Amino acid sequence: MKIKLLLTAILLISFQNFFAQETPVQVVLDSSKTKVVDIEKQKAEEKARLEQQLKEDKKALKEQKEAEEKAKDLEKAQQKLEDDQKKLEKEQKKIEKEQKKAEKEKKRIENAEDDVAKYEKRIEKEQKELQKKQAKFEKNKAKGKLSPVEVEKGNVELTKQQLKIKEAEEDLEKAQKKLKKLR
Repeated sequence: MKIKLLLTAILLISFQNFFAQETPVQVVLDSSKTKVVDIEKQKAEEKARLEQQLKEDKKALKEQKEAEEKAKDLEKAQQKLEDDQKKLEKEQKKIEKEQKKAEKEKKRIENAEDDVAKYEKRIEKEQKELQKKQAKFEKNKAKGKLSPVEVEKGNVELTKQQLKIKEAEEDLEKAQKKLKKLR
């Protein structure tokens, strides 16, 4: 931009010089004094005109510089606005990410609580089943209807049911540990 301004100023000065030399010099035949006076007048007029043109060029150059500075200031303000917008968007994304993380964590806790409740119900169900089987086994055993093989089968069945309860209790402990860890 500075180069354009400089070249424009040089071009204007060149035009001035070119046109300044086109002014025909009038030869006065009256006397030599009038020639000298006319030449001096022409030089003075040319000098005044050049000074005026120089002032106008300087003024135009100054106005152009001011316009450039305003444009730069506007561009800087625009850039700052864009940067602020980017920061705001970044913060919004960060907040959204944290909210999603919190929701995910809440969901995990709810799932862990559901697992704990599920295992507790399972343990209750298995214990009721064990009590039923024990009552039935004891009733049949008391009647004396069972053979030694059937008694062993009944004991094996009760042991399997107790094993199921132990497994359910272990699962419950794991679920409780997971829930504590999440909290």
